[in-house]
Amino acid sequence: MVKVKPFAAIRPPKDICKAVSARPYDVMNSVEAKAEAGEKSLLHITKPEIDFEPIAGEHEQRTYDKAVENFKKWQEKGWLVQDPKECYYVYAQTMEGRTQYGIILCAHTEDYATGAIKKHELTRKEKEDDRMIHVRIQNANIEPVFFAYPDNEEIDAIMFRYISRVPEYDFIADEDGFGHKLWVIDEDKDIARITRIFAGIDAFYVADGHHRTAAAARVGAEKKALNPHHTGEEEYNYFMAVCFPDNQLKIIDYNRVVKDLNGLNAKQFFEALQKDFIVECRCDCTKDGGRCECEFPCHCKCSEPYRPAGLHNFSMYFEGVWYSLTAKPGTYNDNDPIGVLDVTILSNLVFDKILNLGDLRTSNRIDFVGGIRGLGELSKRVDSGEMAVAFALYPVSMKQLIDIADTGNIMPPKTTWFEPKLRSGLAIHKLEK
Repeated sequence: MVKVKPFAAIRPPKDICKAVSARPYDVMNSVEAKAEAGEKSLLHITKPEIDFEPIAGEHEQRTYDKAVENFKKWQEKGWLVQDPKECYYVYAQTMEGRTQYGIILCAHTEDYATGAIKKHELTRKEKEDDRMIHVRIQNANIEPVFFAYPDNEEIDAIMFRYISRVPEYDFIADEDGFGHKLWVIDEDKDIARITRIFAGIDAFYVADGHHRTAAAARVGAEKKALNPHHTGEEEYNYFMAVCFPDNQLKIIDYNRVVKDLNGLNAKQFFEALQKDFIVECRCDCTKDGGRCECEFPCHCKCSEPYRPAGLHNFSMYFEGVWYSLTAKPGTYNDNDPIGVLDVTILSNLVFDKILNLGDLRTSNRIDFVGGIRGLGELSKRVDSGEMAVAFALYPVSMKQLIDIADTGNIMPPKTTWFEPKLRSGLAIHKLEK
């Protein structure tokens, strides 16, 4: 069972909500952030290195000091104002005509320690440490984490009653065209009921924000250790999350590009692939049921990208041509929740067996490309000569994610990509009242 509470969010006035809001800190580099940041943008707080000329290092003390200075300044200027009452908030995101509705709330750090907040990815200590610094220096959760929960009809009914009203915020982000709306759940009976309903829900599932979740739990534990009168109800025991019902969420593909073929020539590479995959080129000769007579690798014209058709089917881009790779029966285990994942199959049969990439979290021979960038980003990076080969995967399902988290298993690195990302700056949670 999970423990949640409402909170008095620090957030922008309605008339400047779009100007203050920003994409999350980890989806852009500092140069991109500097180009995007308007005068009131939260990026001056989440990526404060952009306020220096030239851009400062992300981990310099002056950068951290600037973050604290800017957070204080935004409140002094009235660009961020704290609500007078503890509330829940309904947050709606619209992308390509599809809208998902979540609740912004505070989750309890102990639920992470006990496993009621379930993860599906490993975290890296250095990234946890960096996120902890930001929470410590601001004494606040500036950006939320992204959770899923088993859908609940009564929570849906409460949310939909509020979204029938005029929203507090309603804007379309210029950077990506995604829509964002927010409503304040401020009626006491609804606040109390939401708290009770979540107390009966078994678990939260971390969708995006594993490092921020771990960092929040560690900061809570630190503050607990320093407080001889700790009760467990202090504000530092809670951290901000946006929680969506699992049946509304969609995971998109998370693809891979590799710099080299591990010393193999093209012919040797394809021979190795064909041991475990059915390999078919998708050049223009194969349109309308035609056949390509080339030996691999194919050198025909290829006008259109190939997208994986289902589980255990992959697309590969090599030397200007797209290919279909289908894993042969017996090369994977459908009864193993990890072994059945396409990221596991590709890692085992290609990245380990053929390309010898080692630990994918630390290898400098591989990079990961979110599906939001499209298949064209994969071909672009190969055609430029930066990368030798690209692979696109069929997306993981929410059921697979939940099954893995429920069984205590961990997905391979960079398996899930959720879109749209949470907009930052719509709500901030202070760790003290």
